Amino acid sequence: MTKPRLRPRETKVEIDQTGAFQRQPNHFTTPFGQGEKELSAEIGRYHLIWAKGCHWSNRASIVRQLLGLEEVISINLVGHSRENEKYGWEFVYDKDRRDPVTGDQFLSELYDRADPDYKGRATVPALVDTQSRKVVNNDYHRLTNYLEVAFKPFHKIGAPDLYPEDLRDQIDDYNDHVLFPNINNGVYRMMFAQSLIAYHQAFEDFYRTLDEIEERLADRRFLFGDYVTDSDVRLFVTLARFDTHYYRNLGPIKHRIIDYPNIWGYARDLYAIPAFKENTYFHSIAHGWDKDKQKLFLDFNSRFADQIDYDAIWSQPHQRAKLSKTPDQKFLTPS
Repeated sequence: MTKPRLRPRETKVEIDQTGAFQRQPNHFTTPFGQGEKELSAEIGRYHLIWAKGCHWSNRASIVRQLLGLEEVISINLVGHSRENEKYGWEFVYDKDRRDPVTGDQFLSELYDRADPDYKGRATVPALVDTQSRKVVNNDYHRLTNYLEVAFKPFHKIGAPDLYPEDLRDQIDDYNDHVLFPNINNGVYRMMFAQSLIAYHQAFEDFYRTLDEIEERLADRRFLFGDYVTDSDVRLFVTLARFDTHYYRNLGPIKHRIIDYPNIWGYARDLYAIPAFKENTYFHSIAHGWDKDKQKLFLDFNSRFADQIDYDAIWSQPHQRAKLSKTPDQKFLTPS
């Protein structure tokens, strides 16, 4: 059995000289494809590990369900236990805290088995080869794209085309140069910043981009028009966590997500889709930090999160459908 190792701390090893957070690069990035050194898409070969609170991995769980890959790629959740938090992600929801597919207790064991010399954080999403019990891909930048393209032969009948070929360059550019640096990673740039200069730069990037998105969504239902694409999944997972969790680590915030009429309606429009709703665990995301309820000062979520009906809030009606030429159809499907 591989001995679990201590989880490196972002604020110790991923901060540059200016105090800015520099996220560690993904380590297992072998692509899926037909090439000799590429991974092959197969039924039952891979096991997706994700976490309720992690938006990077939440993207993959949503796309997996949207495309109907539930019987193709198995799945499991990791979390943190108070006594073992120093070891990182753990299979806390399983019997004896062990993943039934691999037998491991900690995600780091799957990383160490794949590369004993790897010293970085064991992150989710992690796609595991069930035969070797090793992580083979943790590239959240491209994992959903692999599910959309390489696993297309296994999609359910009528699966949505989240990554239309004629839009791929635009989607990639938007994902890589707008959503990732300013929104998805933008919240972490604020949360992990170790200098005010770095914090304010991330703050300005985040809210400037939200303003641009609010304007973009004024006359289009989704980011690229009438249909949900890969980019919408990536934006949604950050929106779902901002007012429920991220705000707690950010100091004075400029606006909440619900203060943007177009973005807030757009987020609820996506939440109405079963794959989005069923893979969004608001009460887990918003869980309180203080266990001692007798303390004089408790954070907001410790006091109230259990009483909030997040589903009711996120299920409020909206008028987004009127922006679409196909109001009853949110997805582009193969003809």
